Amino acid sequence: EKKSAAEVIMTQLHAGGKFDHDSYKVSGGLHGVGVSVVNALSEKLELKIERDGKEFFIEFKNGSAIKPLKSIGSSKSTGTEISFLPSKEIFSSTKFNFNIIQKRMRELAFLNKGIKISIKDLTLKKIKSVDFKFDGGILEFVEFLDKDRENIKNKNDNDLFKKPIFIEGKKDNLEIECSLKWNAGYSEDVYSYTNNIFQKDGGTHLLGFRSSLTRVINKYAADQNLLKKNKISISGDD
Repeated sequence: EKKSAAEVIMTQLHAGGKFDHDSYKVSGGLHGVGVSVVNALSEKLELKIERDGKEFFIEFKNGSAIKPLKSIGSSKSTGTEISFLPSKEIFSSTKFNFNIIQKRMRELAFLNKGIKISIKDLTLKKIKSVDFKFDGGILEFVEFLDKDRENIKNKNDNDLFKKPIFIEGKKDNLEIECSLKWNAGYSEDVYSYTNNIFQKDGGTHLLGFRSSLTRVINKYAADQNLLKKNKISISGDD
């Protein structure tokens, strides 16, 4: 019997739909070894899909489908819902760390402005619930990261940066957002993402940003005669 696309994605490695440029434009993942691995390591997983006016359901046990995908009714919504229970035979502990999940959900809400993400811990007697929604996106992310740091002051002791700088643009198939703010500290924090995936080692996009920013500041400083000619220049490390 021919398997549904949902069953193939949940049970076979490298079966994701990101292996073309259109998908990679917005998607991030693990090249088809993400949700299929979660399924393989779960004693139970339920998948609900709402699309084309219908609701579909399929259930898995220890990584294998119990029955094929089936329609269970009509729906006016679209979306996917996954519920899973990690295998107690594989893991010594199946307890989730709420703080780790909360940190990642907050990060995703910052990176996708306007989206609302809710998390609940139903294992507690008093249910713990947190909602995240940031209409300012990464501009609010920078404010959050910088909230405990001292602002740079001018000679009148006023803040030079009341709000972070925010830039966005589109070119060809690329969309970019950038937000930055200087403070009075001597260290830097740089967070670089592509399709919501954090790149701890940066990348060509970060190198390009540093190069452009350095060039613009040097040009402005030269035009305004702020630097001694041929004696001082600003580098990307500054």
